[in-house]
Amino acid sequence: MRLVKKKKAAGCPAGMRSPCPIANTLDLLGDRWTLLVVRDLMMFEKHRFGEFASSPEGIPTNILADRLRRLEEAGIVRKAAYQKRPPRYEYRLTARGRDLFPMMREIILWAKRHLPAVGTAPPGTLDRIERRLAHESGA
Repeated sequence: MRLVKKKKAAGCPAGMRSPCPIANTLDLLGDRWTLLVVRDLMMFEKHRFGEFASSPEGIPTNILADRLRRLEEAGIVRKAAYQKRPPRYEYRLTARGRDLFPMMREIILWAKRHLPAVGTAPPGTLDRIERRLAHESGA
């Protein structure tokens, strides 16, 4: 997803269309696929392109490549080579990416309250994920 050029609000920093934090977060994360990539990194510990591509939502590979690139550019993920020939990469959440966990938790809780057909993780799962992410942060 490329950002659509829109009229920039007066006094708005470069690259932003508005000083609104919701608008700017949605510009980065608000498409159909990006939070699913973050979810797979965060909740399911997927790290490789093929693992993301095998998610049940069926993200097209060209879109997946674009979303991983955008998340890397935004400092939400970092990529590291795990194989030289052919080049292959793993993706990991950065501290900035791990900071998305409280928002992801709230989305899950909202969905459980208002979308009765959604699945439910086993009890304690979100707490275990939160502890793992804190450990990865060194906290």
